[in-house]
Amino acid sequence: MKVLGIKEIVRKDVPIYYRRFFSGIASIEFLNVAVERRIDFFIETMPTGSKEIIVTIAEPVDYPLVPLIRALKSTIDALDTNGDLPL
Repeated sequence: MKVLGIKEIVRKDVPIYYRRFFSGIASIEFLNVAVERRIDFFIETMPTGSKEIIVTIAEPVDYPLVPLIRALKSTIDALDTNGDLPL
């Protein structure tokens, strides 16, 4: 399993300044077959300065969710660190 990327990322307006909500389409490769699934995620900045990332997959996936969510969180963290998420 490999996350190929996340595209069509849209930021949703939220009145809480330390929580950012996004939605997008994740491209995931399972057993050499690429699939796309709609995801929602938010990044919350904790009082200590660390980030908490929560991911929700909106469509069913034929793969164990724990490693998939872990890989998506890693990809989202890299996008946020590089400044590739919409403002």
